[in-house]
Amino acid sequence: MVKGMIGRKVGMTQLFAEDGTVTPVTVIEAGPCVVTQRKTADRDGYEAAQVGLVDAKAAKRANKPMKGHHEKAGVPPTRVCREFDVTDGSEAKAGDPVAIDMFDGLDKIDVVATSKGKGFQGVMRRHGFGGGRATHGSMFHRAPGSIGQSAFPSKVMKGMRGPGQMGNKRVTVKNVKIVRVDTEKSLLLVKGSIPGSPGTTLMLRCRQGENPAQPAAAE
Repeated sequence: MVKGMIGRKVGMTQLFAEDGTVTPVTVIEAGPCVVTQRKTADRDGYEAAQVGLVDAKAAKRANKPMKGHHEKAGVPPTRVCREFDVTDGSEAKAGDPVAIDMFDGLDKIDVVATSKGKGFQGVMRRHGFGGGRATHGSMFHRAPGSIGQSAFPSKVMKGMRGPGQMGNKRVTVKNVKIVRVDTEKSLLLVKGSIPGSPGTTLMLRCRQGENPAQPAAAE
């Protein structure tokens, strides 16, 4: 079994319990996904599966290398590909579908996403600096202040926080609680917020040491 899949963030909403308790949840559209390449220890040095997110527009937008890569696997071109771990002894191979059923019975997952980009920001917004006095002509309001020493060591130390690009980074949120799994609509509801704006591509990974649920056998 593949220990994860790709999804898209739909947005946030609320779930109401019978006692009136409100739970904020993020709605994630999981899949549809397919295995596009199987990495093996003999050939690649490690065990993993490359999973692609099926997209109707992917075939039109794929370049020649991507078309050839997917033709070798016998699957239509996908727009986004990510690698996931596989369970020990997994027989997953190129062309196998990856469904949301794997999250049935799991309590928590890890979510990897790209956070919202907020452009170039100062130290007060980016790092939460307090700033200076706002009145009495202090001339020190939103500036970072002193950033180094004078004679020794005569340099700015590594790691000094300053203004710069804020957001637009890969963020991993661990131990996100699963509230509901809707297999019919391929929707996954998790508690709380997830980085990124609606439409952001997400990696949904089973936590380290946990294995996805086995799919139900066909009658």
